[in-house]
Amino acid sequence: MKRLLIFLAASLALFSCKSQYEILLNSNDVDTKYEAAFAYYNDRKYSKAAALFESLSVLTTGTEKDDTVQYYWGLSNYRFKDYYTAETNFDHFLEYFPRSPFAPEARFLRLDCLYRSTLRYELDQNPTYKAMNAISEYMQEYPNSVHMDACKKMMEDLEIRLDTKAYEAARLYYKMEDYIASRVTFRNILKEDADNVFREDILYYIAMSSYKYAQLSIKQKQKERYMTFVDDYLNFKGEYPDSDYCRELDILYRRAQRELGRYAGAENSMTDKEIEKEIRKSEKISSKKEKN
Repeated sequence: MKRLLIFLAASLALFSCKSQYEILLNSNDVDTKYEAAFAYYNDRKYSKAAALFESLSVLTTGTEKDDTVQYYWGLSNYRFKDYYTAETNFDHFLEYFPRSPFAPEARFLRLDCLYRSTLRYELDQNPTYKAMNAISEYMQEYPNSVHMDACKKMMEDLEIRLDTKAYEAARLYYKMEDYIASRVTFRNILKEDADNVFREDILYYIAMSSYKYAQLSIKQKQKERYMTFVDDYLNFKGEYPDSDYCRELDILYRRAQRELGRYAGAENSMTDKEIEKEIRKSEKISSKKEKN
């Protein structure tokens, strides 16, 4: 019986609190609702605070409280991690209150919402471009902002995401053994973005694509295509002479030179059998890379 009474008392208290909030939410008492909204916000009950600020926004339109209510409506949704709604709130706020004291912070929070709403690299990157444009504009307008380091980190992360998407799309052609498309796509990446974070890997796959394309070609076409590989190989070695990829590419270069009739054995003391043994090793290494 005692437990039942405790349960009923707790249920009644819960029902009473809920009813009190709902009554407050539907009230037209601006001052009471305004104080309650901030009380919920300060108590980290952001969902309830957001609902109260939203309700207040109708009642405070055109008053001195207007920009504060609109800003904290967005801030409450932001703290609640509803970034889509918060971005809409801040966008609306900046349109109607561009000179508000809250405007600079609202501007940053809006782009932070855009950043947090971006998708992983495999998916549509339009949200990424939108976020990058917003961040770039903010950095130009507020060069001394306390958020500058955060903006730089966001931009770096988003650029890596775009680099990864382009790189993986090109690598898919390589995995499918479409070596013409692979080489063309990798080269186009560097034409559009010479500083791509995967530049070393891209140059490696350009060389590997041209080598494999030559290897699979008919005899009459192989010489010309091995020469293309030699050019790609020399480009790679010129930029990354100490790369982990060099051992594998060096071996393939020897084979290409031999196919072109240029290898005379003077470059090192390896015999043809030793070269073939090294080539087989390199092909195993290459096969493992393609599976990753």
